[in-house]
Amino acid sequence: MAIEGKRAWYAVSTASGFEDKVVASIKQRINSLELSGKVFDAFVPKEKRIEIKNGKRKIVDQKIFQGYVLVEMAMGDEAWYVVRNTQGVTGFVGAGTVPSPVSNAEIAKIKKRMGVDEPKYSTNFMENEVVSVIDGPFKGFDGMISAIDSDKGKLTVLVSMFGRETPVELDVLQVKKLQ
Repeated sequence: MAIEGKRAWYAVSTASGFEDKVVASIKQRINSLELSGKVFDAFVPKEKRIEIKNGKRKIVDQKIFQGYVLVEMAMGDEAWYVVRNTQGVTGFVGAGTVPSPVSNAEIAKIKKRMGVDEPKYSTNFMENEVVSVIDGPFKGFDGMISAIDSDKGKLTVLVSMFGRETPVELDVLQVKKLQ
């Protein structure tokens, strides 16, 4: 195949769900096959997300690109062969049979997105907006937003109970807009 190149990042497609296993295998092969001068690093791009299950807030790692890992390597026949023949790898991303390197700017964006310690909240709610509670002890109630804390992802919603409005603090994932 005679491909030679300088050190760069490449996107490698994998069987879905095998991303972590592929990275572990590549890192193990770097050491056992003494490829440290040809294959340098590999990782699965992940970011932290917030999920609510059973009324509990949970931070989970979610893959940014399902079915892909990023590998830093000096493209050459030996390095290509070892990565390509790692169990779970289905191929390199590129035009035809030539793998295309991922730009350093793109890698920097991905790493920045991964490096966020606390997940960001996307709040597209406004004060005085009427919402429906979809999770938690107030599920099924409607209320009006009286305050928004976008740093913490919390809303204060005035819920009508027993003939009066009661302020309730809810997670943004526990409410939805009324159409």
